[in-house]
Amino acid sequence: MKNIVVTGAAGFIGCNLVKKLNQQGFEQLILVDKFDNPLKNKNLEGTQFNEQIDRDQFMDWLTENSGEVDFVFHLGARTDTAEFNFRVLDSLNLSYSKSLWEVCTVKQIPLVYASSAATYGLGEKGFSDDLALIKNLKPLNPYGLSKHLFDLFVLEQKATPPMWAGLKFFNVYGPHEFHKNRMASVVLHAYKQIKETGKVKLFKSNRAEYRDGEQLRDFIYVDDVTDICLFFLKQFEDETGGIRGGDIYNVGTGKARTFNDLVAPIFTSLNLPTQIEYIPIPKDIEDKYQYFTEAKMDKLFTKGYQKPFISIENGVQNYVEFLETQ
Repeated sequence: MKNIVVTGAAGFIGCNLVKKLNQQGFEQLILVDKFDNPLKNKNLEGTQFNEQIDRDQFMDWLTENSGEVDFVFHLGARTDTAEFNFRVLDSLNLSYSKSLWEVCTVKQIPLVYASSAATYGLGEKGFSDDLALIKNLKPLNPYGLSKHLFDLFVLEQKATPPMWAGLKFFNVYGPHEFHKNRMASVVLHAYKQIKETGKVKLFKSNRAEYRDGEQLRDFIYVDDVTDICLFFLKQFEDETGGIRGGDIYNVGTGKARTFNDLVAPIFTSLNLPTQIEYIPIPKDIEDKYQYFTEAKMDKLFTKGYQKPFISIENGVQNYVEFLETQ
């Protein structure tokens, strides 16, 4: 293995992937990001890599140095679901990804890229990663649309990298997301509230079939996400029977859990009584609020992924233990 590229390397999932790659003995890494945010850059402290490249210079670098690259993880993106300037999202999420796809195709470099469960919208079309269903999805926001449009672009291409995978991340939580501010996971926001006030605020339900706090999401610990990324790398390294060609895969646990389930282990880990205050869903998001998400995971399993997912109870406990050391 020569060099592995990780875009968005200083970000939440990116830095966790860099750490996981280091743990597995991969140190010849090319890290790509803006590297202009000290809080994000702190995420990479103690990691081993060959080079850091500004994202604006990376495409030229890759074109010139493609012979030195064996694999690309493209995790870099504008992930703010409240970003409504589509020009920004088109530039960073769509056009940039298309350029990277084209270089990886011409130079025959395998590519794993981050899609998103935001492409599923309210879930009225279900949460299946069946390619025949993807074109019918209706994202709720410009971020989800930018990810959806890139998925559609990929599926239209006749020329492709030797192996590619689009990963639709569901609700990811875990260490190294401080820099995400309001876009950080519910776990981090809940932890901060509990530390400050002893209680947490969750949304009430406006639907009779769901009690307050019983709205369901597919929450996945970041360690599981990076394990799945590593699975595709090792599949490509397997010259006898690994994955070739391409597909789009859900990355969740396949088991929806409630917000009440999610916050309970925070109180337990902090040795505090569970205190939840239910507040109204803000009017501006009421019609776009998801009551249920659950990844259909069969496709990934049929490709040979067998590692059990970390439970919410264990994942949240691990995360709280990390937060208590910061």
